[in-house]
Amino acid sequence: MSYLTQSAIAGNMYMIQRVAQCAAEQHITDPDTWAGQHSREWAAAPDWDLAWESAVASHPTDDFPGYDPGQDEAVITDGMILSQVQFMNSAS
Repeated sequence: MSYLTQSAIAGNMYMIQRVAQCAAEQHITDPDTWAGQHSREWAAAPDWDLAWESAVASHPTDDFPGYDPGQDEAVITDGMILSQVQFMNSAS
């Protein structure tokens, strides 16, 4: 677990947009605000930091300029996002 990596995930615009879209699909009121207000929580989902760090390590900036793991749906999948959003929504 890396707090720095979790912080990068929480602040990544693609991740915020993807989580907000999932929240909208789950009928969460004001999904954009919800995603922003809870970004630190969903970014700390189990194994998300490991997936992110692995993607960054396998895409060095010299070989992959502009690579963004938040935009790569193979890093943190839609299924992972859905599972976390549903978990958080059921806990509230």
